[in-house]
Amino acid sequence: MLAQQYAAIKRDLDDKGIVFSFCGYLSEGILYSLGEALREKMTLADTDAPTVRRVFAVFVEQMQNIIRYSAEKVTGATTRAVELSAGMVTIGMERNTVFIVCGNTVRNDDVPRLRERLDHLRSLDREGIKTYYREQLREEPEDGSRGATIGLIEIARRASEPIDYDFDTMDDERSFFCLKVRI
Repeated sequence: MLAQQYAAIKRDLDDKGIVFSFCGYLSEGILYSLGEALREKMTLADTDAPTVRRVFAVFVEQMQNIIRYSAEKVTGATTRAVELSAGMVTIGMERNTVFIVCGNTVRNDDVPRLRERLDHLRSLDREGIKTYYREQLREEPEDGSRGATIGLIEIARRASEPIDYDFDTMDDERSFFCLKVRI
């Protein structure tokens, strides 16, 4: 029974074209290790170098957004302070295009601002994204920002199509946020 359950999960991932998947608590160290595995997998698959760089850059940005902004965190201290953020990332292929999907819990208070930023990015063409990027580099960061505006623009710059996103309300305080990027 156990093998059947997990084989069914594996088949489902394969059917969806997913070649790389992680779900759980993240840290910078885990990001580094997963990034190395991803880079090696893409190199073994003979993926061209520009695509590898773009996929890797988007992967890192999305994972950093989970680490910085996930509303689902565990903290503690042993010999040092520790904070782990929960989220998921999947990478796969559909119609000869690489896709990266990340998801994490966000506070409902943050949803309108995040939706506004993403809608704005979706409304811009390539040149508009470049211009917006240069403008944002000159701006002072928002209070409490840890670089998400620039990170989302970086993701949009590398995407081959407009970013897809969605929110699923979990309760009065939290929603699950999902972002899909095609390269």
